[in-house]
Parts: sequence; structure tokens; C-alpha cells
Amino acid sequence: MENPKTKYPQPPFDTKMQDEPGVSSEMSPKPDYGKDSYKASNKLTGKVAVITGGDSGIGRAVSYAFALEGAKVVISYLDEDEDAEEVAREIEEMNGEVLIIPGDIREEAHCKLIIDETINKFGRLDILVNNAAFQMAHSSLQEVSAEEWDKTFRTNIYAPFYLCKAAEPHLKPGSSVINTTSVNAYQPSESLVSYAATKGAIKNFTSSMAQLWGEKGIRVNAVAPGPIWTPLIPATLPEEKVKNFGKKTPLGRPGQPVEMAPIYVLLASDEGSYISGATVEATGGRYTI
Repeated sequence: MENPKTKYPQPPFDTKMQDEPGVSSEMSPKPDYGKDSYKASNKLTGKVAVITGGDSGIGRAVSYAFALEGAKVVISYLDEDEDAEEVAREIEEMNGEVLIIPGDIREEAHCKLIIDETINKFGRLDILVNNAAFQMAHSSLQEVSAEEWDKTFRTNIYAPFYLCKAAEPHLKPGSSVINTTSVNAYQPSESLVSYAATKGAIKNFTSSMAQLWGEKGIRVNAVAPGPIWTPLIPATLPEEKVKNFGKKTPLGRPGQPVEMAPIYVLLASDEGSYISGATVEATGGRYTI
């Protein structure tokens, strides 16, 4: 057994601060997305999955894991073409099938386009991962503009609604929807007021949708990560928080994106057939009660 405290790098970190949304190539240490470390066992063979924010962070790790498990992957991303093209190229090198779709999920028309292009390309949709998110840290509510508040809510909670609505006609019994919430749904941060509010909303949205779609045989679950080392961190948090990111967890470090991927695989696969309405917490020991 490997000690989880020392399995991955521990802070303090000396990494370059970035502009939002951030890129992996400028991070130190580099995140582990699981391209070479994830161990697959054909859990998703033949399935088609849409993953928002699949070009970086947790979404990138989920994209690799799903592809390695045999799924055809559709990656929705905003405008980080270099990252998205790199992920697509690497999935193709794994002999996987992938489609990348740039655009703004804050717009309902674009969310419908993602689903339509998925059906046109692959003929079906089995898994929807609502993962893309926006956050920005502030020390005062006066620093939060109405435009930023709106951007946070439209990205984090409007988009999952738009995508679920567009996907519903195509989801068959056995399909799975997975929403990314956060430890902030349980321990809201004073510096992430708008983000934390959306993550609480996502948790409740998940529970409601599991009840609404249960009769259809569609499972809806959420994953609540703790501090995970992704490009969003040096792009949206103050330098001191980035330097010591994850240090206050009982495990003493942030999680790596690859550590989240097996949770999404379980929830997407037939092995999770009786899991619905659940929020799976992966917080490095931070309490969620």
C-alpha cells in the first residue's frame, strides 16, 4: 500500500501565476492527468460521453480515463485550442475516438449544439459529465462585479441545466449524468462566495434530477472534490494560497486530477448501477458534515 500523504507532491509549491483559465504547461509541479498512470479495465466500452471542460483539470483526467476505458469522448471547451488539441491527439494515440467542440456553454444554443454534434458524429449519448467551472477569489464582496457573478452562475449551474435539457431526448435507460460540485458545497470559502453558491446549487440540482429521471432509468450523481491541483488554481487564487494549496487537508497536499478519474468511471459504468442521487466526496480528509 502506498502512503496517500506522499504519493504526490506536497506544498509549498513554486509555480508561476497565470491569467484565467490557466494552462498546464506553465505549472510546477505539473498535474498528473493519468495519461500514463491510469489503469483501465474496459468499463465503458462502446459508450459515448460528453465532458465539459474536458481539455484541462479534472475534465482532462476524466477524458483520458473514459477513452482508456473504451468510451468515445466529446470534449467541450471554451477557447483553449492548444490544450484541447493536445488531449485529442493523445486520445487518438490511445486508439480512442474523440470530438472536440469549442464554444461558450453559458449560451443555451451552444449547449444544444454540443449534444446535436455528438449525436451526428456518434449516433448516441450515454454519459454527460457537467464539469466545466469558473471561479475567482476575492477578499471583499465589493470586488465581485455583477458581470462576474452572472458569469459564475451561467457557467457553473445554468450550463448543466441547458445540457441536461438538450441531452434528455437522447438518454436511454442505463445512461449516467455526473456533475462536478465541490467541498465548497459543504465548507463554503469566504473568498469564493459566488463559486461556493453555485456548487451548493449543483449538489441540490443533482439530487432533484436523480429523483426526476429515476423512472427513466437515468442515474444522476455528483463528485465533490477538495483542493485539486489544476490550472484554475494559479489562475484564480492569490499567490500565497497557491503556494500552500492543499496543505491544510489532513493528507497535507492537494489531490491530482487522476485521483478523481476513477470516481467518474465508477459513476459512469454499469458497476455503479445502484448509485443515483449521490455526491461522492474526495476531499483529502476535509470534513463534509
